[in-house]
Amino acid sequence: MSNINGSPDESLHSTEHVDEKYKDWFLDYASYVILERAVPGVEDGLKPVQRRIMHAMKEMDDGRFNKVANVIGQTMQYHPHGDASISDAIVNLGQKDLLIETQGNWGDVRTGDDAAAARYIEARLSKFALEVAFNAKTTQWQLSYDGRKNEPLFLPMKFPLLLAQGAEGIAVGLSTKILPHNFQELIDASIKHLRGKKFELYPDFITGGMIDVAGYNDGRRGGKVRVRAHIEEKDKKTLLIKDVPYGVTTTGLMESIVKANDNGKIRIKKVVDNTAKDVEIEVQLAPGISPDITIDALYAFTDCEVSISPNVCVIVEDKPRFIGASDLLRYATDYTKELLKKELEIKLAELEEKWHYTSLEKIFFEKGIYKELEQKHKDWEAVLAAIDKGFDPYKKQLKRAIAREDILKLTEKPVRRIYRLDINELAEQIKGIDADIKQVKHDLANLVDFTISYYEGLLKKYGKGRERKTEIKTFDTIQVQQVAIANTKLYVNKADGFIGTSLKKDEFVADCSDLDNIIIFRRDGKMLVTKVADKTFVGKDIIHVDIFRKGDERMTYNMVYVDAKTGYSLAKRFNVTGITRDKEYDLTKGEKNSKVHYFSANPNGEAEVVSVRLSPNCAAKKKEFDFYFETIPIKGRSSMGNVVTKYPIRSVKFKEKGVSTLSGIKIWYDDTVGRLNTEQRGLFVGSFEGEDKILVFYKNGTYELTNYELTNRYESNDAVYIEKFNPERIVTAIYYDADKKQFNVKRFKIETQTLNNKFLFIKEGADNYLELVTTQAEPVVLVKTGKKRDPQEEEIALHETIEVTGWRTVGNKIAGDDFISAELLTEDEEAEPEEDGNLQGELF
Repeated sequence: MSNINGSPDESLHSTEHVDEKYKDWFLDYASYVILERAVPGVEDGLKPVQRRIMHAMKEMDDGRFNKVANVIGQTMQYHPHGDASISDAIVNLGQKDLLIETQGNWGDVRTGDDAAAARYIEARLSKFALEVAFNAKTTQWQLSYDGRKNEPLFLPMKFPLLLAQGAEGIAVGLSTKILPHNFQELIDASIKHLRGKKFELYPDFITGGMIDVAGYNDGRRGGKVRVRAHIEEKDKKTLLIKDVPYGVTTTGLMESIVKANDNGKIRIKKVVDNTAKDVEIEVQLAPGISPDITIDALYAFTDCEVSISPNVCVIVEDKPRFIGASDLLRYATDYTKELLKKELEIKLAELEEKWHYTSLEKIFFEKGIYKELEQKHKDWEAVLAAIDKGFDPYKKQLKRAIAREDILKLTEKPVRRIYRLDINELAEQIKGIDADIKQVKHDLANLVDFTISYYEGLLKKYGKGRERKTEIKTFDTIQVQQVAIANTKLYVNKADGFIGTSLKKDEFVADCSDLDNIIIFRRDGKMLVTKVADKTFVGKDIIHVDIFRKGDERMTYNMVYVDAKTGYSLAKRFNVTGITRDKEYDLTKGEKNSKVHYFSANPNGEAEVVSVRLSPNCAAKKKEFDFYFETIPIKGRSSMGNVVTKYPIRSVKFKEKGVSTLSGIKIWYDDTVGRLNTEQRGLFVGSFEGEDKILVFYKNGTYELTNYELTNRYESNDAVYIEKFNPERIVTAIYYDADKKQFNVKRFKIETQTLNNKFLFIKEGADNYLELVTTQAEPVVLVKTGKKRDPQEEEIALHETIEVTGWRTVGNKIAGDDFISAELLTEDEEAEPEEDGNLQGELF
């Protein structure tokens, strides 16, 4: 084949491999996406589209609002992409309420509502943005994509913007997710860094809510935070969700609640969105459903709790780097310091130049050098030379040599009659410039202090109203099996060995959820745990089946079995706290043909009495006797047990109900999460059994009696005192009466017995609150009044001075509005977990 000239076309004989082309093209594409679209730069914390939007808005800025459509058009001169991507980026910046002031409907990140069209909404740069993000003198410039204009390589950002706004982007082979942080805390951390002190940074979201930062890991890869919505109990039938987790909308949250209800994880009657200025989602509970368990279930099965994995990835020197949030703040702070240094150096050069010219001007007029302009010289160059010569006696007073440009500038000034006042004015200007130069040099010499002062100025001017919105808390771990609603029924066919939810013609076992595990015991002494399913074969001749509760140390199994090898019958008592699912465990000695004579399950370690009847043909003299399970200790499931008899057993039958061989349930209160527990976390409350109750006092002057279920929730910020309830104890309380502006004290007994109802025991009033409460028998308090610097102190034995009255009484005045504090001086003997275990006088 030839070209038009008839010569062979060499290009047709060259070979290019597609895989090599693809390799180069894909690498170029990946680099472009990482550097130019998805990942922000470390210098100013902005992606290219955001940087170009800010630059375009600065060009347009005249102090008034501009239509966002116009801003988009201006930005398209620098951003080589469609208007939709620019519009989305502007709305995203505007919703963060930091760099852009907005006007019109900009949508709502809480509800997911979109912003109005760009032609309807308006924007302008905020005063904060104008102060921290722009300075043409310190900006590095580059040509725009079409070469017509200059655009900033980076904005000279004097603030850790990236941490304040957060960022998210997905590139080729990597992604970034930087969570937003609190404005005030970032400035405080920057100041601490400049002073060489340690600091901590944790996310803060504009949507509010609560956050557990235990696994934040400084925002690095592998870290994780849990974010929850605040859920309040309006009444026993209604819950109110007061905010949404970061990244979740009210619509999405409601959909997740409805889905959980449809799947049987929770049971609600209705969910209503009452969101207006503030978020409020009303969850109406089905009859008989516990609010506390439902709150846990909402966190476990809906978007009321979400887990977020941060991943701080930024562009540093044209390369993506994974760093921590603290490293990012240090870089931003040091970068700010360098920018301030550049600004000071530029300002110093400008001041020195101004000083030089003003000094020249003063000498020019004061010494009459300007008269050279009136002389008739041969040419203009001679005039300039004469002026330069006229300065010779004064050149040592100047800081640099006189340039030709300086003389030309002087000659441009109109020669007029010079008054003495003009010279004095120039002298004053020089003095002012000298003072400014001195200050700038001082600031350069003390650059760290100058930077700290700069940050303090930002905090003072722009920090108001930017307090932390997301509450930092420690979350409790919710066991989903414990809070899942029993949404199905479990059945068993003991003879054939099947269990499941579909065996509706067979024996009913219990209500359960599809998250539960089932424990099965067979006549051959085998045990296994398996998950709830429609129908599962677990082995023939089942003797017991129930819901398995992992870690339950109180459920005790009593068993009598015969060992096939020796013929001996043995009795054992054991717990099953942890197992491997779907693995068979042998509860006998392991001999084939061993079998179970008797089996019982006891939730509180009850030890019954059984009647043992031996085979009539055996050699034993006594062929029937009673066996007491209380005579053997509770051990692990692998224990062999104690010998009951060496003779063959005909039957073992239940004879008499036994009492529990376990002490009461020892319960602690963890005030960091507001939950009861048996893992010895927090304050020991007491040993509970039967009808025992818990007494809780709250800041608002109410008390409440509850049971000791571990699913109970207590708002740790409101609960000030908790103990095992003893109706004979006398409560002593000091509270503030806002109406009379005084503090009252009262002593009373708890007379109510109703559970889960809060009773107000102080005087009713919106601003009244509980100052101190105790159930000590003989409380003595130290009351401080007067001035804080020189208070008056008085010890008062309240049990001697205050009579015991009804719980509704107002009480007696103990101090006026000069009250400072009341401190409990006496202590009851500390309760040990092995004994009664009440918390006496514990305020938290």
